[in-house]
Parts: sequence; structure tokens; C-alpha cells
Amino acid sequence: QIDDLAEVDYSLSSLPAVFRQFIDLDLKGIVFPAGNYTDSPYMATSFTIPDQHDSMLYLAFSEYFFQTSSFAFYTAGAFNMTIAEETCSYFNINTEIFGSIIPEVVKYSVTPYPVMLKLMSTEIPIISLQQDSFTLEIQGSVEVLAILPDSTTQSLFTLNIAANTSISPNIFDKKLMGSLCLNRIQFSLAHSNVGSFEVLPLENILSYILQTEVIPSANAKLSKGFPLP
Repeated sequence: QIDDLAEVDYSLSSLPAVFRQFIDLDLKGIVFPAGNYTDSPYMATSFTIPDQHDSMLYLAFSEYFFQTSSFAFYTAGAFNMTIAEETCSYFNINTEIFGSIIPEVVKYSVTPYPVMLKLMSTEIPIISLQQDSFTLEIQGSVEVLAILPDSTTQSLFTLNIAANTSISPNIFDKKLMGSLCLNRIQFSLAHSNVGSFEVLPLENILSYILQTEVIPSANAKLSKGFPLP
């Protein structure tokens, strides 16, 4: 059990290979949604560890392990997040702030209302291994909603998101951990109830919210780590 969203299967995929100086163990390394051992859309490929003799134990993870992790957490909804005024750590987000950037919002809502942001991943994030890290390409959306006095919400607009992130993995206390960094992000208008507007002026404030709210939340989860076999 990794957490309440995902589990990992480290069972042997073949018999141990015993040699004079070492033993090779091939483990499955499949991550799946908690309580739902579903087939992964990815295919595992064999790989070898470089021949080294400086340590007692060498542990290697293939791209398949991280791909199934991405699939499992996407399926469990881990990439979805809601940010509201009461949970925003650094400033109050409301229609007045967005109206100062997008005049159409002011025309739609003269009275300042609290704002809720609903972030959602719309595709399975794509993993690519690098030498000391791996990249995570995320396609998603962010819906901006006004919270009305009767506690109902009214959608203002929805933006498409294309984010490039990188994760630097490390091993500590028998767990595989990581640190997420946002490299770049692009926004485009998907739907609007306040009329058409230029997205570019919004990018700074949305990028700031992602850097101060979403990335720290993700890193808090990554700091809990994956249990090692």
C-alpha cells in the first residue's frame, strides 16, 4: 500500500538468477489504483543494470514503473484539485482580482464574489526518464467559478493547460521520494461564459497560484514516498 489512492506489486516476475558473486531478482514493479488491480495500458520491457560492484545492493526502476504510477494516480483522481478562497495560502482569490485583469468578468459580476478553481488532468500524464530525473507532461484544464451568496457556483470560464514538470527522485528511509518542479506551462481558452478574452494577461496570476498552491501540495505527497521492496 502506497497511500489511500494506490498500491504497488513487487512480487517476483521470474525465478531468482543465482550467480557466483551476485543474485538477480526481477520484480514486477506495477502500481495500480488502491483495491482495483486493473491492467495497465503500458507494456513492460526488460532492461539490465550496468555491471558494478561497489555496493551490496543495486535497485533499478524502469520507465514502466513510473508509467503505471502515472496511470494509477490519474485513475484515482490524484491529479485533480480544488482551490478556494479559504484554502489559498497567500491571497484571497475573488472576481475582483480576475476582473482587474479581464474586464469581461467585471461586467458579468459587479459585486466581488469568492472564486473557486477546479484543476483536472484530462489525459494520463506522460512520463519520460532522463539521466537524473524524469519529466511529467500534464494535459489538463482549470475551471474558474464564482461562489454566489447562496453557496452555489457559476462557471466563469475554463482554460486548457499544458504543463511540463520534472521530478528528481531520491531514496530515503527505505522509500522512493521525489521533488516536483514546474518547468513551463501554457494556457488556452476552452470555454467562457463572460465572452472572449485574451488569456495571456492571466498567465502570471495562474502560474503564481500553481507555484504556491499546487506544487507544494504535490511535493507534500511525494515526500511521503513509495515503499521499496
